[in-house]
Amino acid sequence: MNSPKNKPFRLAINIFWGIIISGIIIAVIIFYRAGMGHYGSMPDLQQLENPKTNLATQIFSSDGVVLGKYYYEDNRTPIQFNELPENIVNGLIATEDERFYSHSGIDWRRTISAFVFLGKRGGASTITQQLARQLFVGVRSRNISEAVIQKVKEWVLSVQLERRYTKKEIIAMYLNIYDFGYNADGIRSAAKIFFNTTPKKLKIEQSATLIGMLKNSSYYNPLRRPELVKRRRNIVFKQMERNGFLSQKIADSLSKMTLEVDYTPESHREGLATYFRAYLQEFMRKWTKENPKQNGDQYNLYRDGLKIYTTIDSQLQNIGEESVRNHMKNLQKEFFRQNTKKLNKTAPFLDLRTGQIDTLLERTAYRSERWKNKVNAGWEKDKILNNFKEPKSMSVFSWKGEIDTVMSPLDSIRYYKYFLRSSMMSMEPQTGHVKVWVGGYDYKHFQYDQVKQGRRQIGSTFKPFLYATAIDQLKLSPCDILPDALFCIEPMKHGNVEAWCPKNAGDKYGRNRTLKNALANSVNTVSARLMDKVGPRPVINLVRKMGITSNIPPVPSIALGTPDISLFEMVGAYGTFANKGIYVKPVMISRIEDKNGTVIYESVPETQDVISEEAAYVTISLMKGVTELGSGARLRHAGLEKENYIYKNIITGYPYIFENPIAGKTGTTQNQSDGWFMGIVPNLVTGVWVGGEDRSIHFEKIAYGQGATMALPIWGQFMKEVYLKPELGISKEDFIKPEILKISLDCDQYIQEKSDEDLEDLDGFGF
Repeated sequence: MNSPKNKPFRLAINIFWGIIISGIIIAVIIFYRAGMGHYGSMPDLQQLENPKTNLATQIFSSDGVVLGKYYYEDNRTPIQFNELPENIVNGLIATEDERFYSHSGIDWRRTISAFVFLGKRGGASTITQQLARQLFVGVRSRNISEAVIQKVKEWVLSVQLERRYTKKEIIAMYLNIYDFGYNADGIRSAAKIFFNTTPKKLKIEQSATLIGMLKNSSYYNPLRRPELVKRRRNIVFKQMERNGFLSQKIADSLSKMTLEVDYTPESHREGLATYFRAYLQEFMRKWTKENPKQNGDQYNLYRDGLKIYTTIDSQLQNIGEESVRNHMKNLQKEFFRQNTKKLNKTAPFLDLRTGQIDTLLERTAYRSERWKNKVNAGWEKDKILNNFKEPKSMSVFSWKGEIDTVMSPLDSIRYYKYFLRSSMMSMEPQTGHVKVWVGGYDYKHFQYDQVKQGRRQIGSTFKPFLYATAIDQLKLSPCDILPDALFCIEPMKHGNVEAWCPKNAGDKYGRNRTLKNALANSVNTVSARLMDKVGPRPVINLVRKMGITSNIPPVPSIALGTPDISLFEMVGAYGTFANKGIYVKPVMISRIEDKNGTVIYESVPETQDVISEEAAYVTISLMKGVTELGSGARLRHAGLEKENYIYKNIITGYPYIFENPIAGKTGTTQNQSDGWFMGIVPNLVTGVWVGGEDRSIHFEKIAYGQGATMALPIWGQFMKEVYLKPELGISKEDFIKPEILKISLDCDQYIQEKSDEDLEDLDGFGF
């Protein structure tokens, strides 16, 4: 019965339900219009299933260590859910979204609570909504109407994301996308940069710190506001306790821990193998241009998340870098001691007058980035030069750390000239895999790569190529005897314009030497006799087959190492001797994968037969003599010159006392401008170079400037440390002897078999 008294009640009920139904209809319309893009563009189905994020390219060593990354704004490397530790997942859910596993993208209880209490009891955004905002919506607008529209978009996208991804995938995506600051884009980079570890190895207190930063990584900055971050971290512990992930006792214990951060920035100028990574960057830029995707687009080295698997061994690389730094630090002290203004008024230069030095410094200035930038800005030459003479605040390199100082750019150029430079490279000769690449000792301040960019005179390290040519052509034995007496190659013979009469170091002559003794002691007169017999052309043809492309003039003087050749070429060429006469082109990249793990490049060995296995083995035998009785003998003798100043103060890691077979060759160029050592064991060829940036920067005395003092100790320290790690697999065995070896290596037997007539002739080959 419709009583008049009930009409107001029924009217109120109708109005209530009308409002509810209208609200639902309006909400449905708003959601529908948002989904259709009426309030701004929305991602399509393909974008939802493949959200676009910038992914850094990773560089892996052969033993699985990430050497570095290439990226622009985003240093992001995604990980899978199974790579996350349980404590970080629990901390995330407990702190950011307690009902994550029970809602479908929107937590209505939190939404209503946030609306009623105006957000005073926490925000309403779920992990899924935060992911939607990060991926598609962007930073929340301060305009209320725009902010409401953004929120609606988040709701719509959250529901769509929940339909297309599992809960585990959403968690992984969210932690991968979040920007923790300091180029720590995503959880993998954050773990490395803030704690120098991987996500899987994060301790619970480290995980809690990163989860706490999710509230606002700029505000909760562990480097700038450690106490604030610690309080936020402890809130995460409380939330984990509240949700049953931690007991109260453990939560209280963890809260008392100090906040410890191991800040390890990921920079192109820092970390392991910096010079190699710089070379690789240029290689990849060219490779991406020449090897497009299937659709014709070019790979983006900085955004496409490529994975570059290199041949560099991280442990060997680390030992190599430390060996270079340790020796160069000691060597530099002695160089400074000998180049004070009191001892050398033109320091650090020798053999140059003041005017020549000024010209050299200005030419160096012309090649600098500062000069190029001024030219591009339209500055005149005189104005730029005056600017280079004006004092400026700057940080400069020193062996005790960076120094903040004031000096003119021109003075800074002279300051850096004082520092000797060095490089080192190791390669497995059987595969060509480059294991160590040290282009210098501080990439931030010395960016010129001395492994591949630098070309310097190689001195006596060229002589094994000459000896190998003579052995291959004439079947000489290391036991053949030649006179050590002045010898001249006549004018117009073998391409030389004038007579060429090389002298020995120390200008000493007068004895007969076996080839093995002559190479071991770098006897120039014997090299001249060999060059006269074979001629420069066959030697050049040989080294060309060994991968040396640098300019080599066809003149006899190349026998003493006058050509400028890179360390990269030298190591590759020496690998031929260790690999039974077969040259293998150095390999730095084993394969490249795209972000999905598809192999898009795989290296194929490039090889060439150069000399016979017999000739290669005999040449190795000759070079073993260098470390047994020649300029490299200090690798074996603990007592050799142990009281000498050089050994006490410069030679790093001395004594070495190696007992295993080692083939090697030292090299020293004119005026001690370059010091070289090439060392070979059966499965590792290593080259070392040391010298000044310019040839006029060198030690005055050969005792300090020879290759045996400047370069050999780096190899000795390197191999000494390598052999302390047998798991690296670097050989101590002897070189494999060919099945057929007709050339005699037993000098006692060889001399006995020689006839009296042969002995009177000394060389037996018409020299």
